Amino acid sequence: MINGYDIAYAAGIVAASPYWLLAPKVRRKVLSALKLRMGRVAPRQGDEKVVMIHAVSLGEINATRALVKGLGEAREDLKFIVSAGTETGYERGKQLYGTDPKVTLIRYPLDFSGAVGRVLDGLRPAVVVLMELEVWPNWMAQCNRRNIPVILVNGRLTPGSYRGYRWLGPVSWWMFGRLAGVCAQERVYADRFVGLGVKRERVVVTGTMKFDTAEVSDRVMGDRELAAAVGLRPGGERIWVCGSTGDGEEKIVLEQYRRLLGKFPDLRLVIVPRKPERFDGVAEQIVDAGFGVFRRSSSSKLGMGLGSVVILGDTMGELRKFYSLADVVFVGRTLLDMGERQHGSDMIEPAALGKPVIVGRWTGNFTEVMNALRRGEGIKEVANGEELGRAVEGLLGDVESGREMGKRAREVVESQKGATGRHVEVILEQLGNRRTEK
Repeated sequence: MINGYDIAYAAGIVAASPYWLLAPKVRRKVLSALKLRMGRVAPRQGDEKVVMIHAVSLGEINATRALVKGLGEAREDLKFIVSAGTETGYERGKQLYGTDPKVTLIRYPLDFSGAVGRVLDGLRPAVVVLMELEVWPNWMAQCNRRNIPVILVNGRLTPGSYRGYRWLGPVSWWMFGRLAGVCAQERVYADRFVGLGVKRERVVVTGTMKFDTAEVSDRVMGDRELAAAVGLRPGGERIWVCGSTGDGEEKIVLEQYRRLLGKFPDLRLVIVPRKPERFDGVAEQIVDAGFGVFRRSSSSKLGMGLGSVVILGDTMGELRKFYSLADVVFVGRTLLDMGERQHGSDMIEPAALGKPVIVGRWTGNFTEVMNALRRGEGIKEVANGEELGRAVEGLLGDVESGREMGKRAREVVESQKGATGRHVEVILEQLGNRRTEK
């Protein structure tokens, strides 16, 4: 039955239509969501217990790997539904689970009551697990109506999100009050969840699962093959990898690269943008900056008559291999303020490989990770492009210092593992324990 939230969502879409209808990129996103995220799923066969895990985007989808593995080892009879809210998250989900018979991958439904109801009735999860924060009113209402417990894991609440939910008043209290459990990354997050209406006895501090997804190693399988394919010579030249970069950062990186070439003529640059839709634009930026560009996806070369050739990592799932080849790493979406939801990218993967890692100051989405790396002196923070260039220069000029920094970072990653096991225990407690309160 249509309710007030449905009407509000529909009114919002209609009110914003002059904007999204005229903006091609936004129009494609909206129309794709309305087509693919309305809960049209094939009904599940069988009566096995199913855990549904929702992850919005790429980083959260990656974090589901260890959770699915841990739950599967604890209960071999379990099956899983993994849902993603973004295109990049869904594509990564296909890479991780496309051939796993125990995992069904779906697109997370928009929060219309009909879409949510179709998913829950068709797939019949025994428990729903939300990664980090995704709490929506119709979702909570429909799960509550079916007595399906909802658990929030790897929970975090930034100051901005906390203020936004507080502004919603009774709506937030109703939603959060119906969570069966919250696994918070840090005590400050736990207190904020309680402040939004979660019963304190249902909140536990478990740490972050992000460390558990990182594989600690010296090398990544296939990294040398990748190097040969793109023309890199690890050990024979210096390699600077800039991963998960955001809009505006590539320009800064290219400016610093030009300067650094004066001191390190053998320095090679690899740029791997965060969003696939930016690949073509970044390729053009590289040529406009006076460099050649080698595109990994097609082995195409542009601007070969220009200066040094920059490698553009425009494929999915190879960032870790590029990190494995690096002498120094810059992790993007940290140098410029791209909005609270875009503050930071995963700096754990290069840290787990023992690489010296540089980030900017906009790392709010990885607060707990950064705190641990700061305590362990395993990360270098910079405020702007000039500081970024000096940091890269320092690490390339003092190889031993960079090696020691990378070693400390890897030790931090190893010491922080274990949160996934604590999350698994909380989820297992809820299996077969459907709530009855309304």
